[in-house]
Amino acid sequence: MTMTPTLPPRSVADATLRSALADRARPPRPSGLSASLTFGWRALLKIKHVPEQLFDVTAFPIMFTLMFTYLFGGALAGSPGEYLQFLLPGILVQTVVFITVYTGYALNTDISKGVFDRFRSLPIWQPAPLIGALLGDVVRYTLAAAVVIVLGVVLGFRPAGGAVGVLAALVLLLAFAFSLSWIWIMLGLLMRTPNSVMLVSQTILFFLTFASNIFVDPQTMPSWLQAFVDVNPISHAVTATRGLMHGTVTVAQIGWVLVTCAALNAVFAPLTLYLYRHKR
Repeated sequence: MTMTPTLPPRSVADATLRSALADRARPPRPSGLSASLTFGWRALLKIKHVPEQLFDVTAFPIMFTLMFTYLFGGALAGSPGEYLQFLLPGILVQTVVFITVYTGYALNTDISKGVFDRFRSLPIWQPAPLIGALLGDVVRYTLAAAVVIVLGVVLGFRPAGGAVGVLAALVLLLAFAFSLSWIWIMLGLLMRTPNSVMLVSQTILFFLTFASNIFVDPQTMPSWLQAFVDVNPISHAVTATRGLMHGTVTVAQIGWVLVTCAALNAVFAPLTLYLYRHKR
């Protein structure tokens, strides 16, 4: 004789199911700021677990500062000490600007590993991974800038603008670097490999930094090159940084940098976010 199992009443089954589930309220959805800060902390934890990433933040600034000061200082300005007063603000800009490429490199690495798709599936503010990565990198920019400034002071750099001028120059430079990073993030979304992102980004930056007023006064350049240097956004950032640190800055010099930052954010931030949302 076959026995047919009897099922418990529906009310009993529902009660059993409810008892197995957590009776606590669902946690609230994180705000955009909270999610961005969390991803910023993730970027800093990468440095903790892979400290080799700090090599470009510490070793390269020291190497460039020492090399250009003592190799070219005597030939270009008569003495390394005198050349350092002109060079260091430019080296500061060059150092921070070159570090900005790692934001796009890290994003492309996440894409290649599949982490990118996981982030987009989370119930969070969609731009949070990008904004958080930028916020985390601002810490790297600040650390690199501190290394250059401290080394410069040890070597004999004396900013006439004092501590206030140096801090103002640092804030302006961080704003410029934050805005410039959107370009490399866009490349990180478009390129196939992290190495291609690094190659293209550094090729562009090498051209922009060396065809600028970082190392020499543009007045010594040919007229056709001066025309490019005068409109180069890196040159405007260097001029404003140098003016703030030496107390000779003008409103127009700061204004050009702020206009550049606004233009970069207005053009590349929406375009990057669009690519981020529609990335396949």
